[in-house]
Amino acid sequence: MPLRSILTGLILIALLPFAAAQQPRAQYKIVTASKAGTYIQIGRDLAKYVAEPAGIELEVLESKGSAENISRMRFEPGVKLALVQSDVYQAFLDEAKAGNPDAGNIIRPLRLIMPLYDEEIYFVARADAPLEYIHEIKNKKIGVGPIGSGTALSSRTLYQLMFDEPIPAASAQYLTNEEALAQLTVEKSIDVAIIVAGQPAKLFSDMKPEARKYIKILKLDEKATESARAMKTYFPATIRTSSYPSWLTEDVPTLTVKAYLVTYDYGLQSTVGNLVRFADSLCANFDKLQANGHPKWKQVRLELPPLRQGWRYYGPMEKRMRTCIAGQAAAAQSYTSNPPPRTRPCTEQEMVLGICKR
Repeated sequence: MPLRSILTGLILIALLPFAAAQQPRAQYKIVTASKAGTYIQIGRDLAKYVAEPAGIELEVLESKGSAENISRMRFEPGVKLALVQSDVYQAFLDEAKAGNPDAGNIIRPLRLIMPLYDEEIYFVARADAPLEYIHEIKNKKIGVGPIGSGTALSSRTLYQLMFDEPIPAASAQYLTNEEALAQLTVEKSIDVAIIVAGQPAKLFSDMKPEARKYIKILKLDEKATESARAMKTYFPATIRTSSYPSWLTEDVPTLTVKAYLVTYDYGLQSTVGNLVRFADSLCANFDKLQANGHPKWKQVRLELPPLRQGWRYYGPMEKRMRTCIAGQAAAAQSYTSNPPPRTRPCTEQEMVLGICKR
């Protein structure tokens, strides 16, 4: 081979990393929720600790919540990821199964990436209200969340489950979280505001100690018949004082719903490749999410559990994540079976307890 050809080949090889670095970064979007909620912070963490190392510029968009996110995930250009509540996802599947063609067209091509964490459901009342428990909200005027939000669907579903009847049209007010709190405490035109957000939620974290003079969070009474009905779909949880130490004086039992990271069943090679890199980065940088991201990341497990009927993972990402998860598990097992050699002598106490490993 001529020397000139050899030199040309070596130059091309040397320039490959530089050429790759010069390729335009994929520009994707993720739909979350309101700026005062937890979803938007989770989206920002994914953009910083996962998308950026994967060479993806991920724009974090506000939204009304899960129901809107599903539609935007399906139809809005550039939206490749969404955060969605489990009950909202299931509601679309139920509608599709019942024969609703629009619901089927929207939900069937969507795929799950992984489950995230549980989101607490806050039932907020005025501090001086006679209400104490969640099951006492029947026939009250309720701020159920904006139309198109996951909160609105959760509110209506919970009411239906608890009282075996739909929430009266005159009782439901479709308000944002901020509007609902204002109408609850200032205008006093509603009795309860229902808010779905993973703790600690910025909306409540920003409140001052004086907040306890104006609002309180209703408690879940697991012994109530209405609560038992609700817990067929939702799960008991606790809103902790440590999440809102400035104004919450005691832990409050409540209900919760699971959050999922969702995408579409993409087939375009370039998109598949970008999302596969995102999956690799998610697995590789998961410890950074837990260490530096929103506190909710500490509740997330890097696993892909079995799904209920009609739910499906996105195949290309699932394959890479399962490989990565299995590799991490094998490495952890190897470390446990073959710990690093001891660098100090055993103490007498360690020898007596039988935990001295030479």
